[in-house]
Amino acid sequence: MDGKKIILLVSALIVAALTAFMARSLVAGSSTPVAGAAVVQPVQQVDGPEVLVATRALPVGTILDATALKFQPWPKELVDNAYFLKKQTDLKSLQGTVVRNAITAGQPVTQGALVKPGDRGFLAAALGPGMRAVTVPVQANAAVAGFVFPGDRIDLMLTQTVAGGGDGPPLKVSETVLRNLRVLATDQRTDNTVGEDGKTVVRTFSSITVEATPKLAEQLTVAQTLGSLSVALRSIADNSAELEEAIASGSVSVPDGNDPNAEKAMIMKIASRPTAGASTFATGADVSRFQRSTVPGKPASETTGPNGVAFPGGAATGPIVRIARGNAVTDVSVGGKK
Repeated sequence: MDGKKIILLVSALIVAALTAFMARSLVAGSSTPVAGAAVVQPVQQVDGPEVLVATRALPVGTILDATALKFQPWPKELVDNAYFLKKQTDLKSLQGTVVRNAITAGQPVTQGALVKPGDRGFLAAALGPGMRAVTVPVQANAAVAGFVFPGDRIDLMLTQTVAGGGDGPPLKVSETVLRNLRVLATDQRTDNTVGEDGKTVVRTFSSITVEATPKLAEQLTVAQTLGSLSVALRSIADNSAELEEAIASGSVSVPDGNDPNAEKAMIMKIASRPTAGASTFATGADVSRFQRSTVPGKPASETTGPNGVAFPGGAATGPIVRIARGNAVTDVSVGGKK
């Protein structure tokens, strides 16, 4: 190997060694980052008394329960004389009151925004726009054993006996005539009584006041004359199923876009809408094989004509005409040669 190549190789080794040494010096000289704990800003304490606020949006006509209100600290410079202060308010006494003015979630509740049971205009404040209050008598054994309270939603079932025109037992039938009715009062109580243990007291009642549209109020009044009424307590989860049914039938329209307020208004419309029609029913035959499934027909006459056809006054000769008047069917002879 000649001398030039040896010199170039040695020079390359020296340059590589110097580069490695300088890189090591740079790495060693840089300070290692130290992980620091995140500084948590202390929560500022509100300097002021605790006032009553709404835990959720409360539209006009809402009957308050224990979950609708709570006490929360409020800046003392913003406290109004109309607010409910914790030291001066019994929260249990406000259960069963009705919202007269809409209250948004987290907003303080003012004394003028609530109407207490017994106050003038209480029931009118509980009614929604265009709705009517109707009182329905119910038997104690048909009122869900007293487990229906103001603010709940119920279905009403009508049980009646249809005699028809024939012999044998009459037709017994029960059908759901009205759905999703909001309870305004039971007997003359519009609030939920709370016992010393903090639980709601269950009481039986003989009448119930519900909220209905003018048309449904007329139907409900007629239903009281047809038979006995029973109460069926509705589940809160039924609203989602009725929403899908209402959208499919076209009775409500789905809002365009992704506006949460429009969607919430649509859901509230379905949840608060009483309905009638398309009723389901059950006859006595659905329960017992010894009961009827149809209305009894007209009984056969003591005298019959040919082939067992009944005719008043004796057997008929010649052609006959069968006349139907509702459920009654009559065969009339039009004469003929003997």
